[in-house]
Amino acid sequence: MLKVLGLRRPDIHVARPWAKAATGFLAAALLAGTSLVQPAAAKEKTIVGVMHSGLRVLDPIITTAHITRDHAYMIYDVLIAVDENFTPRPQMADWTISDDKLTYTFTLRDGLKFHDGNPVTAADAVASLKRWGKRDSGGQLIFDVTESLEAKDPKTIVWKLKKPFPALLETVGKQSAVPPFIMPERVANTPPDKAITEYVGSGPFVFVESEYQPGVSVTYKKFADYVPRKEEPSWMAGGKVVKVDQVKWITMPDAQTAINALLSGEIDYIEQVQIDLLPLLQASDDVVVETRDDLGYQTMGRMNFKHPPFDNVKIRQAALKALSQKDVLNTLIGNPDYYKVCGAIFGCGTPLADESGAETLIKGGDKEAAKKLLKEAGYDGTPVVLMQPTDVVTLTAQPVVAAQALREVGFNVDMQPMDWQTLVTRRASQAKPSEGGWNLFFTNWMVPEINSPLISPMLNGRGDQGWFGWPKDDKLEELRAEFIAADTPEKQREVAIQIQKHTLENVIYIPLGQYAAPQARSKKLTGMIPAPVPVFWNVDKAD
Repeated sequence: MLKVLGLRRPDIHVARPWAKAATGFLAAALLAGTSLVQPAAAKEKTIVGVMHSGLRVLDPIITTAHITRDHAYMIYDVLIAVDENFTPRPQMADWTISDDKLTYTFTLRDGLKFHDGNPVTAADAVASLKRWGKRDSGGQLIFDVTESLEAKDPKTIVWKLKKPFPALLETVGKQSAVPPFIMPERVANTPPDKAITEYVGSGPFVFVESEYQPGVSVTYKKFADYVPRKEEPSWMAGGKVVKVDQVKWITMPDAQTAINALLSGEIDYIEQVQIDLLPLLQASDDVVVETRDDLGYQTMGRMNFKHPPFDNVKIRQAALKALSQKDVLNTLIGNPDYYKVCGAIFGCGTPLADESGAETLIKGGDKEAAKKLLKEAGYDGTPVVLMQPTDVVTLTAQPVVAAQALREVGFNVDMQPMDWQTLVTRRASQAKPSEGGWNLFFTNWMVPEINSPLISPMLNGRGDQGWFGWPKDDKLEELRAEFIAADTPEKQREVAIQIQKHTLENVIYIPLGQYAAPQARSKKLTGMIPAPVPVFWNVDKAD
């Protein structure tokens, strides 16, 4: 369930008091500027939310950006979805499995229709799954052992394997990072390295392209022909019943402005609240502050393996030893009630959690060891192009703290500020850092999307086929294959510990701890589903 956060920390410092005046006229101006104030829509039941980032990338298969995933859940649907107990449940389709575990047969349910009026067919699902399988880390593993994936008839999908893949349903049904959203066949036939240009889904909301302002605002209207399942909602599974006419997401980069707009009733929801500003909301009788998920997020650093200096493992190790989780978390969150020092790449509080290899990260770093490694590696002062997002509250601190720590041990750091959506686009570039590429950036993952080597995008060792940074690591791929083959939880954990050690020894990425990201909503909103992904079905708004 959603965990309501009470007012219990009077010592938290409230930043930027000058911004308290930025309500009323300013918020109204922001709303008007994003076409939210429209007389014709005044009678419609509308939820206005401020999400963690503006939306610019609309293809949920070519990026793992959470805002794009959130957008996709609004307009697309999935074949199956895991519930709050991580159990796969039917969504668009039911399934049967052959006795030899090699054939999965999915049957589409009745009433599925795309927003353009066309029925959803098995051919649409097959094309969507194949495109997803070329991009997603877990999907690649499934297609490694796939013999065929075909549409037997308009409602039947037959997936045949060369050998069993026990976690197929869990991987296809995962809620993030890249779920296999179902698109029309003509759209899903877009090459996986090219962005789609048509945004037709079959989900509970319709994307209003005419009102879309990239990075500023986006509007979704209720899809009148959507037929929800009859089960109760649970995470991304169950009935997706829409109870409002439309949902609007707007961008307010200043946290204080967003809070004032919520307190004055000009918006209804803030996805991520800056921790030091929580008391302003917790003191209001009209606002609920809560967390959607107990596990929270893991923050981390990712290096580019293609270009100097981080193509050298000793230099990557030097960077890891220069960093301290507590320094990052203190600056990012501040209040230890909302963060946890944790060196487990699969997240603390999960079955595979282990902190081997993270000793310096969780104990304050080791700057002398970092300097020694840089000297041994012959580091020549090659600049580290560090991309610094400036508009997402949960991503602004990490680059600043890291830049200082890296400089202290001898790195030449070129920190380049940009908004998050620019970073999301630029991180896909494999160009030299001096020619528009990059060396290092920081990001956050929900713990449920990195809690297994089958689904974590960060643990893909397939080079250009992998996630941004593109490590080519055959040993990592061997270990992931061993994990798939492990037939007991105990054996899986043994392999997971090996993956933990290998990941930190080779610095596939740098885990920097876990934190909670409270959300805030008007008390007029009820029925919000407690899930790591923020969704707007089942939510009602009182007059």
